[in-house]
Amino acid sequence: METNNDTEVTEFILLGFAVQHKFWHVLFIVFLMIYVVTLVGNCGMILLIRVSSSLKTPMYFFLQHLAFVDLCYSSAITPKMLQNFVVTDHSISFVGCVTQILVYATFATSDCYILAVMAVDRYMAICNPLRYPIVMTQRVCIQFLIGSYFMGFLNASVNVGFTFSLNFCRSNKINHFFCDEPPILALSCSSIDLNILLLTVFVGFNLTFTILVVIFSYIYILAAILKISSAEGRKKAFSTCASHLTAVTIFYGTLSYMYLHHGTAESQEQEKMASVFYGIIIPMLNPLIYSLRNQEVKEAIKGVRKKYF
Repeated sequence: METNNDTEVTEFILLGFAVQHKFWHVLFIVFLMIYVVTLVGNCGMILLIRVSSSLKTPMYFFLQHLAFVDLCYSSAITPKMLQNFVVTDHSISFVGCVTQILVYATFATSDCYILAVMAVDRYMAICNPLRYPIVMTQRVCIQFLIGSYFMGFLNASVNVGFTFSLNFCRSNKINHFFCDEPPILALSCSSIDLNILLLTVFVGFNLTFTILVVIFSYIYILAAILKISSAEGRKKAFSTCASHLTAVTIFYGTLSYMYLHHGTAESQEQEKMASVFYGIIIPMLNPLIYSLRNQEVKEAIKGVRKKYF
C-alpha cells in the first residue's frame, strides 16, 4: 500500500529480505530453530541461576538479567519475522510498530549497560577481592540493575517518541524485517534532522560510555592478573572473565556496525544481516558462551541434574 500526501499512515509493510520470496521455507526453518534455542537457552540459564545455590553471586545475578533482556528483545522481533515468512500479508499496525521498536530498543540498550555492570563486577572481584563483598551488596546490584533498565527505557522512549511524532506520507514500506528507527525515518516527509541528532547522541553516548567502562575495567583486570605470580592463579582469574569478554566483543562489535555505520542503499542488505546477528543470533549465543566457557555454570548444571533428575 502506497500512501499519498493527503493520507495518514495507519500501518506499515515490512519488506524483509531480498531473497525472502525465493527461500522463505529455508529461512523460516533456520530462524525458527535459532529462536527455539534462544528460548530454551535463556530460560534455562534463568532457571539454573534461580535454583542453584552455587550461583548466588552478583555475577550470576546480572547474568540472569542479561538472559532476560536477551530473551525480551529477541522476542520483540523474531516472532513477527517468522510470521512474515509464511503469510502474504506483511503489514504491522502503527501501534504494533511503535510497541515493537519500544520493547526492542529498551531491552537492547539495557543489555549494553548490564554488560558494562558485569565488567565492573569482574573488576571488583579480581582487583579488590577483600572489598568485593562489602561493595557489591544486594542493594548496590539492584541499583545497578535499575539504572540499566532506566537508561534503556529513557533511550527508547525519547527516540521512539520523536520518531513517531513525525508525519509519514511518502510510503509505508519499511525496508527491513522489523520496525527499526533508521528505515522508519526514511519514510517521513517531515524534517528528520532533530531525530538523526537525537539518535546519534543517545546511541553514541550509550555505546561510548558502556564500552569505555568495559575497556577500563579490563585494563585494570589485565594488570591485576599479570601481577599474579602463579600461572594457575592467572588462568583461574582469567577464566572468570573469558565468557563475559567473548560476549562483550561480539555484542559491541555488531552493535557499533549497525548504528554507527552510514551505509549506502547498496549496503542495506548487509545492514539487515548485521541486525539479524545482533537481534537474533547473539541472544542465542550468550547462554551457550556462558555455559560452555564457564566452569561454575558447568558444575551447577551437573549439580542440578543430580538433584532433580
